[in-house]
Amino acid sequence: MKHRADALLQLAQAAYLDRLLPPRDPLLAEMEVAAAAADVPIADPEVGRLLTVLARATRARRIVEIGTAIGYGALCLARGAPAAEVVTIDQDPAMLERARGYLERAGVADRVRLIEGVALEAIPALDGRFDLAWVDAAKAEYRRYLDLLLPKIEVGGTLVFDNLLWAGLVADPDACGEDGEDAGGPDPASADALRAFNGYLMMHPQLAAVVLPFGDGVGLAVKTKPLISELGGPF
Repeated sequence: MKHRADALLQLAQAAYLDRLLPPRDPLLAEMEVAAAAADVPIADPEVGRLLTVLARATRARRIVEIGTAIGYGALCLARGAPAAEVVTIDQDPAMLERARGYLERAGVADRVRLIEGVALEAIPALDGRFDLAWVDAAKAEYRRYLDLLLPKIEVGGTLVFDNLLWAGLVADPDACGEDGEDAGGPDPASADALRAFNGYLMMHPQLAAVVLPFGDGVGLAVKTKPLISELGGPF
């Protein structure tokens, strides 16, 4: 989640956009409160709504999520694509158990497969192809997630990455203050990793991508052509 309302936009604009969002249903609202109370990172409400829109717009049949947390993103994705299977990966069993409870209450648990494990190890073992991928996990590993996910994504499939502007620190490293870190805020090391990742994402030859000043910065990409490995290469 973004660390303050005006981290990317002017305060008046940010406040207006927050007011424009429809009220969340009671379960999503409960999850937002629970995440804030326990300092659990979940998607901003507007990003959750984007996930629902993208899942529906792409008519996704199989979706993969990296970073389950308490299941907020998985629920938004499952609701947007009511016929889709959602596969979500997290290495924290306690988080997965909490996610399972929320997903059961939402009536979507039968379509969400929870995988406990390290994402960099679990992604290569995933079976089949996916139409949509949502990534909100360790920022320093985003490039490796992308490299591992791309062979699993259909041509024409969509990839979404959260926190790409990292409370403004990606664009302005000095914003973290003299001590190298904004008190209670995001760490500069992740900002450095995301800055490098953003260039990689935007210049990737198999992707058409954009970084949006939305939430805490959202990367949106479409796989436009297969990898050489998918064509039987290297040649």
